[in-house]
Amino acid sequence: MAKTSLFVEYNGNKVEEKDLIAAVKKAYTKKGNKVGDIKTIEIYVKPEESAAYYVVNGVGADDYKIEL
Repeated sequence: MAKTSLFVEYNGNKVEEKDLIAAVKKAYTKKGNKVGDIKTIEIYVKPEESAAYYVVNGVGADDYKIEL
C-alpha cells in the first residue's frame, strides 16, 4: 500500500490529516470519553468557518467541533 498524505489549504493556512485526527481524539477525550472506545472517525472540514466537525462511532453533535 502506498503511503498517503492529505492536506487542506485555505486562506494561507495548511492542515494535515494526521493533525486533524489528533485534534479530534484530544477533543473527544476532553468530553470524558476514551480513545480506546473510538472505532470510526469522520471529519468534515469547513474552511469558510475555520473549523472541522467530527463524528465518532456514528455519533456527532453541534459541539463536536475543532477550530482550525
